Order: sequence, then structure tokens, then C-alpha cells
Amino acid sequence: MNPEQVLMRGSAQLGVSLAPEIQQKLLDYLALLQKWNKVYNLTAIRNPGQMVSHHLLDSLAVLPYLWPGRWLDAGCGAGLPGMVLALARPEWAFTLLDSNGKKTSFVQQAVIELGLRNVSVYCARVENWQTEEKFDGIISRAFASISDFTALTRHLLAGEGRWAAMKGTQGQELEHLPANISVEKIISLQVPGMDAERCLVIVKAK
Repeated sequence: MNPEQVLMRGSAQLGVSLAPEIQQKLLDYLALLQKWNKVYNLTAIRNPGQMVSHHLLDSLAVLPYLWPGRWLDAGCGAGLPGMVLALARPEWAFTLLDSNGKKTSFVQQAVIELGLRNVSVYCARVENWQTEEKFDGIISRAFASISDFTALTRHLLAGEGRWAAMKGTQGQELEHLPANISVEKIISLQVPGMDAERCLVIVKAK
């Protein structure tokens, strides 16, 4: 299957409905990622089919469990999952934050080339970054342990906001959560084309 077919079939398996123009923009984003990857080494995955499953579908897998509002992608890297989610949900607002200037330069360029109006990009360490408008949701993919993730970003979360941590195995992390954080739900994910175990852990402040 070509990347377009992998994306179409995979998103259908995930129960995520994508208009044809959104699917095309996701593939355009992937093409930009491949182009910049040759110079900036943004991702270790080079195979286009694998990039669809490990980047696009892995990011889309969490979409049915997220909620509308203002979102922060903490440690966004090359824009995952924030860019993918922003393309799939143009009515939601996304801020993508990373301390790596090469990665945020790529993300900013992708935002411009894809014509995204619901994305802001910042290069900063999340623990030092400030904003007046807090976030309804803060998401991360392979950013840090849940304890560190919540501690570093707590100043950015709105009162009723929640964190969404994309994880492989849950491991022993949840046994070591601080007393002021509680687990709302743990969702096991089956990502088409990925053998690895994936889950989404949603936590909130007590």
C-alpha cells in the first residue's frame, strides 16, 4: 500500500473520520518532514509507510479520547502529536512548544506551508515558559515521566484542565505519581501498522 492508502485505511480502523483535504494535508506534512529530515535529522524513521503508522496514525489514535479547547503539546519535537491533531481538528487551538530550535523552525515552516491558523509555535523550556491563557489540555508524546510531565507544566494548566500522556507500556510510572495527581483513565491503543504497545493516560490535579 502507498502512504495514502495506509493513512486512509488506518484512520478508518481508528474510527477517525478525515475529510480528503485533511488527509492530503497530513501527507503534505509528512513530505515536509521527510524533506527536512535529510538536513536536520528530525526523526529516526525514514520509510514513508512506517512514518504514516508511527507518526500520523500513532498521533491520530488518541484523538477520539481528547476534548475540545486550547491544547499545549509539551516537547512537540517535529510536531508530534500537535501538528497532526491540529490538522485533524481545525476548530481547536494548539500551541506547540519545544526547546530544540531546529525542530521548532521546522514546525513553524510546516505551519506556514500548510496554511494552519490554529497553531502557535514557541522555542522554550516548558518549565520556564509563561502564558496568560491557560490550557484545557496538555499532551505529550515520549516527553518525560508522568510525574515530571505534570510537575513541569502545572503552571500552564487551566483549573479544570487535564493532562494526556501518550505512553508505550504503563510500567511502574503510575505507582509513583505525586499525591496531588490522580489518574482519570488509562486507554489501551491499537495503532494500525505498529506492533508496539501504546496507551493514553489521562490525569488531573486533585
